[in-house]
Amino acid sequence: MIRINCPFCGERDHSEFTYGGDGSIVYPELDAPAEEWVEAIFQRENIRGVQTETWHHVSGCRQWLVIERDTMTHEIHSIKAAHEGVAKVLEAGT
Repeated sequence: MIRINCPFCGERDHSEFTYGGDGSIVYPELDAPAEEWVEAIFQRENIRGVQTETWHHVSGCRQWLVIERDTMTHEIHSIKAAHEGVAKVLEAGT
C-alpha cells in the first residue's frame, strides 16, 4: 500500500488518488504534427527507479499533485502541487 502525504489533506491511502501518468512529459503544441503527439504519448521509457508522476486526489481536495516516486520500492521522495501558483503559495507558507 502506498501512503501519499497530500499537502492539503495530510497522509492518505493511495486508493483516494488516481494515477495521472508520467509527470516529466512535455506535450507538444495543440497544432503540432501527429508524429510529435505519438512520440509524447506512446514512445516513453518504462523507468525503473525514481520518476516524476502526476496524481489526482479525487476522493479528497481534488488537487493535482506532482510526486517523485521510486517505481521499485514505491518510496515517495517529494510531493508538490501541480499548479505552479498553488505550489508557490504552499512554499511561501512554510
